Amino acid sequence: MKFINKSSISYTSCLLMADAAIRKADELGIKIAITFVDESGVLKAFFKMDYAALVTIDASRKKAITAVSYGIPSGDSWYEIIKDDPILFNGIQQFRDFILLGGGSPVIEDNSVIGAIGISGGHYKQDEECVKAAIKLYNEMP
Repeated sequence: MKFINKSSISYTSCLLMADAAIRKADELGIKIAITFVDESGVLKAFFKMDYAALVTIDASRKKAITAVSYGIPSGDSWYEIIKDDPILFNGIQQFRDFILLGGGSPVIEDNSVIGAIGISGGHYKQDEECVKAAIKLYNEMP
């Protein structure tokens, strides 16, 4: 039997990235939920700060799935693609696990999507700042 190798975000990477995101959230004065999915969109890790709103759980999951599914961040990247197409703009928002709000990003290694992170809890621009802190840490890891 032959086995194939595929790259996937590690649990250790998720822990370290979550810590970076939580430190940024503390700095911004917000309480967040963080969802990590692997390259297939399957839950890898989840973290929720004390007092983060209940809605942040599903929103962070949808942001991660949106990012891993298409290999681009949620938010402005998507808005630019769909803003001038009313059918696409309204239709894609009906997808079960799609969310337009910013705060989701693919995690990329060697030009391949190996997973994604989704963060929810503040204004979506604050969520994006937390994601950027996590991705920056990941990109600096040896």
